[in-house]
Amino acid sequence: MKNTVQTFKEAKKNHMKLAMLTAYDYSTAKLQDEAGIHGILVGDSLGNVILGYEDTISVTMEDMIHHGAAVARGAKNALVVVDMPFMSYQTSVYDAVVNAGRLMKEGRANAVKLEGGVSVCPQIKAITDAGIPVMAHLGLTPQSINAFGGFKVQGKNEAAARKLIDDAKAVEEAGAFALVLECVPAKLAKIISEQLTIPTIGIGAGAGCDGQILVYQDMLGMFSDYTPKFVKRFAEVGSVMKEAFANYIKEVQAETYPAEEHTFKIDDEVLGKLY
Repeated sequence: MKNTVQTFKEAKKNHMKLAMLTAYDYSTAKLQDEAGIHGILVGDSLGNVILGYEDTISVTMEDMIHHGAAVARGAKNALVVVDMPFMSYQTSVYDAVVNAGRLMKEGRANAVKLEGGVSVCPQIKAITDAGIPVMAHLGLTPQSINAFGGFKVQGKNEAAARKLIDDAKAVEEAGAFALVLECVPAKLAKIISEQLTIPTIGIGAGAGCDGQILVYQDMLGMFSDYTPKFVKRFAEVGSVMKEAFANYIKEVQAETYPAEEHTFKIDDEVLGKLY
């Protein structure tokens, strides 16, 4: 059954936990979809794990459209959410609606995600008024990493915790259908989740959220530049890949690959006519 904005809302009502992962290409999205994942985020984290940037700031609309369309072709049942990249929505409400529209039309998204609280509520309202579902994102918002002064847990003091609660209520009021909470203390994330009618999707925010999301390269051990505390490696796929690559190199050099079963035949009579 196709996951939609409505099925996400119903999942919260029915106390069913939602599982999301990132994906950036057709093959990975197809595998995740066949496994039964509820939602796939085409995250601007592709700047880190796909394009090799140190942050997400350099990711463009063209990047998001390109990867979003690839994922959408592979995901038949998962809800596909595409990140709005840095400066695609902060500049004005008009820019936000236009760029969200591009992600839906050209990137084949089912919904878009943007970072921020009260300050981006006009954008959230305008985008949703245009018929485009919006997933909000609070806590550690990577596009604001320079303002935060690094990757730090958010909402640890009273003022910051109250602001997170206020921002969460504001984005729900503005029309967001779900909210990502990143690097938020677990007890605070649980309080926020209980006060909202929309589902919360946690990443480093504890089990009290209505769902979870991870970057798939992190949970498979494929990205080793750094590993956040909240990541659990569900498989060491990176090690398996490196071993396979090394074995391939050895067999090519030893001339054991390709073997006869990997080659195509031609009649010797045909070859004889070539000389």
